[in-house]
Amino acid sequence: MPYFTKPVATPVGTLTLVASDVGLAAILWEDDDPARVRLVSPVEDAAHPILVETERQLADYFAGRRHAFTVPLDFNGTAFQKKVWAALLDIPFGETRSYGAIARAIGHPTAARAVGAANGRNPISIIAPCHRVIGSNGALTGFAGGLAVKRHLLALERAA
Repeated sequence: MPYFTKPVATPVGTLTLVASDVGLAAILWEDDDPARVRLVSPVEDAAHPILVETERQLADYFAGRRHAFTVPLDFNGTAFQKKVWAALLDIPFGETRSYGAIARAIGHPTAARAVGAANGRNPISIIAPCHRVIGSNGALTGFAGGLAVKRHLLALERAA
């Protein structure tokens, strides 16, 4: 399946949006680890309709006008990862959940560490809001975009 990309300037740096014809497949950070999200030979296409719509919705999010995203998603991962990523979509705007809470929500109550690993490989950051997942003690933990960006996203949502 071919993938298409579009770089987008945002308040948290330049993000690379990646889509298939099915849906948004990834949002990559400027200094993203290439092994975190593996995509085969994406081609830049700034006019791809899913990428154009994703850019519009992200601009609305960063401006405080959007609390939910409606672009179609095309997650690629294991069955367990997809369960975790689907659970991320259920975290309400401006709220957080612990890794343990996500593990319980997907029916694997002792899999908090595995949830953390899947969360770290979430290819669609921001839209599948892995930034809303925190440690059980309330501490901010790993985030592909960096902890400063995680703090920024949480603050943006709290302010809205």
